[in-house]
Amino acid sequence: MASAFPPSSIRPLLKEVTSLLTSRNESISIAETAAGGIISASLLSVPGASKFYRGGLTLYTLESRIQFAGWTEENKKNYNGPNAEVVSGLAKNVRQRLGSTYCLCESGTAGPGGSGTTPNRKPDFVALAVASEDGVVTEETTTGTNGDREKNMVEFARLGLELLKRVLVEKAEGAKI
Repeated sequence: MASAFPPSSIRPLLKEVTSLLTSRNESISIAETAAGGIISASLLSVPGASKFYRGGLTLYTLESRIQFAGWTEENKKNYNGPNAEVVSGLAKNVRQRLGSTYCLCESGTAGPGGSGTTPNRKPDFVALAVASEDGVVTEETTTGTNGDREKNMVEFARLGLELLKRVLVEKAEGAKI
């Protein structure tokens, strides 16, 4: 019987991403919120993860971002939900703190309910970022799962790994981020 973890939609990406990181002697750190640790756990399921994985933080609460990711009370006061600016800042901070080549950050609204009326506060929304010494690449998207919390958590992880793969491939092809 095949293992249910990591999720089947993530497995092919894991192979590609970890192969690229390992072959180039590069490393990754993770800052995730709504994915709840799925990205880190998936990466750690790969044998030899210690060669590329520097660490991860599940920054689900705003308080955890203050304690572990360089946020201030001002960031907390001005927080308006997940967006490119939030994930970019978290990715840069965690990358620097953990000394990794890249940091993948995810922050979304998994559902089933949301916490506001703006698109980024409704279920299925996710903001993603990959930080490196070359800069930060961000993406905002929706999953279309109709607020299915578990499906969104996995899909947020998959979309984050997709973005990381694109950044790694573009770098391999010599494109400037």
